[in-house]
Amino acid sequence: MANRPHPAAPPRVFSRSSFPEYQRILAILRTETVGGGLLLAATVAALAWANSPLADGYFALRDVKIGYAPWHLELSLGHWASDGLLAVFFFIAGLELKREFVAGELRRPAKAIVPVAAAVGGVALPALIYVVLNLGSGGAETLKGWAIPTATDIAFALAVLAVINTHLPAALRTFLLTLAVVDDLIAIGIIAFFYSGGLEPLMLLAAAAPLALFAFLVNKPVQKRVRSWYLLLPLAAATWGLVHASGIHATVAGVLLAFAVPVGASGKEGEPAAGPAETFEHRLRPLSAGFAVPVFAFFSAGVALGGGEGLGAALRDPVAVGIVLALVVGKTAGVFGTTFLITKTTRARLDDGLAWIDVAGLATLAGVGFTVSLLIAELGFGAGSPHDGHAKVAILAGSLAAAVLAAVVLKARNRHYRRVAREEQTDDDGDGVPDVFTRAQGARSANE
Repeated sequence: MANRPHPAAPPRVFSRSSFPEYQRILAILRTETVGGGLLLAATVAALAWANSPLADGYFALRDVKIGYAPWHLELSLGHWASDGLLAVFFFIAGLELKREFVAGELRRPAKAIVPVAAAVGGVALPALIYVVLNLGSGGAETLKGWAIPTATDIAFALAVLAVINTHLPAALRTFLLTLAVVDDLIAIGIIAFFYSGGLEPLMLLAAAAPLALFAFLVNKPVQKRVRSWYLLLPLAAATWGLVHASGIHATVAGVLLAFAVPVGASGKEGEPAAGPAETFEHRLRPLSAGFAVPVFAFFSAGVALGGGEGLGAALRDPVAVGIVLALVVGKTAGVFGTTFLITKTTRARLDDGLAWIDVAGLATLAGVGFTVSLLIAELGFGAGSPHDGHAKVAILAGSLAAAVLAAVVLKARNRHYRRVAREEQTDDDGDGVPDVFTRAQGARSANE
C-alpha cells in the first residue's frame, strides 16, 4: 500500500518567533517599559500641578509660544509637544511596522492575519460603541471623539505589566507590541483623513521634495548610503514643517519618513540584518520613549478636575461614558472576539502552554489607551475645551479600569507564566539558543 502523506498540522496562534527576533522584541520592550514609567510619572506630575494652588503656572507654561511666526511655526509648548515630539513617536512606530512586514514575523501571511485582524477589531468595536452612545446626546460635536478609544498605548501597558510583575510569555508580548504598532498606523490614518483641515495642496506637494531627497539618500547602495545626521535631519525637519503647513497633522510626516527608510533583510534563522531602519530605531527609540512621549503626556494630561463634583460631572458627560465603555468593553471584546473568530474559522489552535484566558487578559490590557487617545481628543474637541477635559478624564479612568482588570486576569496566571519563562531560558545543549526556540525553529522548517 502506498504511503499516504500525513495531513498538515493545524496552524498555531501565538507561536514562538525565532530566537533573534525574541531578543530584539525583549530589547524594545525593556526600553518601552522604562518609558512607561516615565510616562506615568509625567502624567501624575501634570495632574498634581494642574489641580494645585499653582495651577495657573502649569497652564501658562503649556501656552508659552515659541517659534518663527512668518513660517507659521510660532506654536505653544503644548502644540510643539503634540505636533513635533509625537512625530518622533510615529517615526519609530512606522519603522517598526515596516520592519515587521518586510523582514519580521509578519512577512508571513499566516502570522500576520491574527494580530492585524485583532487590531482592526480593536479599533472598529470601540469606535462603534462610542458612536452608539453619543448619537443622540450632543449631535455632531460629541461625535468628533469617535476615534479617541481606538488606540493601545504600548508604553502604558508595559508599565502595568512591570507593576504587577507578571512574566508574560514571549509570544504574548510580541502580539501586544504588534497590536499596538498596527493600532498606531490605523490611528495616523484616521488623523490624516478625519482630523486634518484646511488642506494646502501646494505645501503638501512641496513636502514631497525633501521627502524624496531623504528617501534617495537613505536608499543608496550600502557603500554610498548616507546616514549623516547633519544631512538627514534638516530634510526630515523640512518635510515635517511643510506637512504641518499643508493642513495635515504634522505627525503624519513621521510615518512618511519612516516608510522611506529601507529595512535590512532577515538572515539565517531569522537573524535580522542591520539596515538603516534598525540603526535609526536603535538610536531614536530611547528618545521617543524616554523624552518625546513623557513630555507630550506632561503637557496634555494636565486637566483641572474641579474636585469630586467636577470629576463626577466629567464622568457623566456622554463623551466620557462612551470613552470608558469603549476602552474597557469595546477593546476587550474587539481584540478577543476577532482573535477567537479568526482562530476558529482557520481551524488554528493556540500554541502549547497558552489558554484563552491569556488572550482575554491581553485583550483587556489593550484597553489601556493614552498617548494617541490624548492627541485625538485635542484634535477633535480643541485643547482646553470642556469636552476635551472630560475626554482626558475618561481616558485616564478607562485606561486605569482596563489596567486593573487585566492585572487581575494576568496575575492569576503568573505561576504558569513563570514556568514558561524558565523554559524560554533553559539551554541544556549549551548552543546559546534556549531549547524551546530550537524546537520551534525545527517545527517551522518541517511545516515549510
